Amino acid sequence: PSHLAVAFDPKGDTFRNDIYPEYKANREAQPEDISFALPYLVQILEAMRVPIVMVQGFEADDVIGTLAHKAHDQGFEVFMVTPDKDYGQLVRDGVFMVKPGKGGNDMETWGPAEVCQNWGIEKPEQVIDILALQGDSVDNIPGVPGIGPKTAATLLQKYKSVEGVLAHTHELKGKQQENLVQFAGQARLSYTLATIDTQVPIDFDEQACFWHTDFDTERLTEIFRELEMRSLADKLLRAAAGHGAPDPVLNTTSAPSQKSTGNPAQMSLFSNEPPAGIPDAPTSVIAHKNITNTPHQYHLFSDEASIHALCQKLLGATSFSFDTETTGVDATQAELVGLSFAIKPGEAWYVPVPENRQDAIATLAWLKPALETAGIEKIGQNIKFDFIMLNRYGVRVAGPFFDTMLAHYLYEPEMRHNMDYLSEVYLGYKPVSIASLIGKKGKNQGTMRDVPVEQAAEYAAEDADITLQLKLDFEQKLKEAEQLPLLQELEIPLMVVLADMEQAGINLDVDYLNSYATELRAAILEAEAAVYQAAGFTFNIGSPKQVGEALFDRLKLPYKGSKTGKSDQYTTDEERLSELAKEYPVAGLILRWRGLTKLLSTYVDALPKMVNPLTGRVHSSFNQALAATGRLSSNNPNLQNIPIRTPEGKRVRKAFVPRDENHRLLAADYSQIELRLIAEISGEEAMLKAFEQGHDIHASTAALVYHTPLESVTADQRRNAKTVNFSILYGAGALNVSQQLGISRQEAKTLIDNYFAAYPGLKQWMEKTLADAREKGYVTTLLGRRRYLRDINSRNGMSRSNAERIAVNSPVQGSAADMIKKAMIDIHSDLQTGGFKTQLVLQVHDELIFDVPLHELEAIQELVVRRMRHALPNLRVPIDIGVGVGTDWLEAH
Repeated sequence: PSHLAVAFDPKGDTFRNDIYPEYKANREAQPEDISFALPYLVQILEAMRVPIVMVQGFEADDVIGTLAHKAHDQGFEVFMVTPDKDYGQLVRDGVFMVKPGKGGNDMETWGPAEVCQNWGIEKPEQVIDILALQGDSVDNIPGVPGIGPKTAATLLQKYKSVEGVLAHTHELKGKQQENLVQFAGQARLSYTLATIDTQVPIDFDEQACFWHTDFDTERLTEIFRELEMRSLADKLLRAAAGHGAPDPVLNTTSAPSQKSTGNPAQMSLFSNEPPAGIPDAPTSVIAHKNITNTPHQYHLFSDEASIHALCQKLLGATSFSFDTETTGVDATQAELVGLSFAIKPGEAWYVPVPENRQDAIATLAWLKPALETAGIEKIGQNIKFDFIMLNRYGVRVAGPFFDTMLAHYLYEPEMRHNMDYLSEVYLGYKPVSIASLIGKKGKNQGTMRDVPVEQAAEYAAEDADITLQLKLDFEQKLKEAEQLPLLQELEIPLMVVLADMEQAGINLDVDYLNSYATELRAAILEAEAAVYQAAGFTFNIGSPKQVGEALFDRLKLPYKGSKTGKSDQYTTDEERLSELAKEYPVAGLILRWRGLTKLLSTYVDALPKMVNPLTGRVHSSFNQALAATGRLSSNNPNLQNIPIRTPEGKRVRKAFVPRDENHRLLAADYSQIELRLIAEISGEEAMLKAFEQGHDIHASTAALVYHTPLESVTADQRRNAKTVNFSILYGAGALNVSQQLGISRQEAKTLIDNYFAAYPGLKQWMEKTLADAREKGYVTTLLGRRRYLRDINSRNGMSRSNAERIAVNSPVQGSAADMIKKAMIDIHSDLQTGGFKTQLVLQVHDELIFDVPLHELEAIQELVVRRMRHALPNLRVPIDIGVGVGTDWLEAH
């Protein structure tokens, strides 16, 4: 931008409160974190010399609306940056809304067309009419009862405005007519409240709003040092010194500001510098390059001769990047639209494929030799998706592979890994947004099939080009971080395993779930009745507000702590209710009702809707690049979170069944794997000896802690020892242990002290691990996976303590994750080379589930146990594998 300003709401009421005292009355109090942060935000903006605008009696919306229109009248193109759809009323030609992206998605720019499309109206100013009719619960604008967004849009399509609707109420019928007549005054009041005032007494000061990087670097340094904002400091101070700062008018690189001092590459804001082993944070996410200002040669090849020539070119290369364009994000259902390829930076090819499946397969036949030739490296971003897509079209892509998403995950496990972000951060290049090509139409969103082939070619070719450039950068980074073997030998082979597992899917007994849903609804009604009986009155159990009032106002249960929100709402989360349930049964009954309703909505009702119509099976998607520990996660459905600690939750597993009566599910899981691995990693002799002798580790621990013979350990002693075993593993202290066991903090401290006295090797390993982490900035698993700990030397005690807990836990949890990944790779290889029909269909935590033909059961059980037990070689600690077989997952588990 050439000019920039930030608007804040002033303290106190505005003119809307004078008109309607209940305006925004339902708003919760501003969260404490925001109240704490705002003064710092103001200081940062002032030090950046960004003007802050605020007018007493008017909201920031009004100030922005006024400045936007005044700047536009002076010839400026104006962008209002806000997630608030209400701003649509301000949009006109030359005045746009920019909605910030969420969850890594691109930001959206709305002009008049987008506003009208999203609201279902003919012109942007009708946003006010919509709000006047439907109301706005967030701002407590009343609207007209019984009129929602769709009804409001329908009325405005016919009558154009609120006044037009009110003038034609005689044409309406029933309750709608009655409400519009009765609440006409309320509709007009709502119109006034919803209207953003563009006549605020403020002028657009072009000079004051001019954007430059003449920062007060001394003040910014002071603020960032206090807040420990290293990466933000680096970005802004580099910009202030002219390293990549955009010129306000020409959008080129400015000369360094006269007030900037020092070499940014040598600036040290903090006395506690990050340890040397931590990768440098990216210096900037401001991308100056894009497809319009960067030289490139992107080709569209659609005839057989050209495609054949491209295939020969690919066959002659040692490596190439590729990407698929599809109609959706589910690789098990989407249709193929085209493929793109790149061999060297700046040049790429796009091959569209016909919509007819057989014709698409025929087109792919021309490229199949290159894609299926082993030895030519295939480079991609999230190759698993492309692998599955092409496999469904009869092409099994051969490795070796290089996946830029997985590479970045190993290099920076806690950052985002989507391609647009990586491109902007590491290449300084902003790719074409797919949203800008296909448009957004709600549930009827367009697909790549709707994009003209020339545009699709440029977008797709750009993807392949960027991916290739990222590979060249990331490969070197992984070499330097000693993570390249982990990518090549673990994550990439696992990608192929997961692709086959996802494509296989698992069978679901939908009839059983439908029957169970009926049973659960009856159980929910019983649970609801039990709550009302225990309370002595009825209330909405699904409303946290009403639950709080029922428990703490009417039943007078003790409430510790302060209320939250502007309405002084009680906290009724699981932790609070679980604590109360120890003494007050009604709290436990509410928890049971919540658990049953969540089980019904999240799994029992939802799972049948996730059955793939093409296969009749459920295909969960497994994410390799999410958990920083190295663990896999799943979604659609998320099978990691099925609540198996309750009898009702366990029964969800009964719905997962083999493909037919000639198959069985075989479940194999690691027993106490993390405790076994911490014994291995730490070398703690007493713990290793207990496992080697086959003792119950919790009873063995209790015997040592309580100085009692193993055979004399009581159930309570074993329970306490089990709690400490796992608490130590996850870095919990005396307070946490005391809360879990219901004992005093001093008793918990004594228990922990005795624990470390019994396992001195464990204590020594933890101390050494923390010392190494403080020096190196990371910890490693048995296979060398790194977990970076930027806060390990932080002056902030809470941040430092959290990093210390991660330092102790990550080598153990990460090694367990690596171990099951290696087992999956080995088993998958054996299944293929052995010609077995068995399929690996699920991985959940430390468990693998296989769909096995009856005649292969014995051989598969032996194979799976052997590979899981020896996934990590040369371990001293024995690895125990539990195996079960059944006609459903519950029976097998």
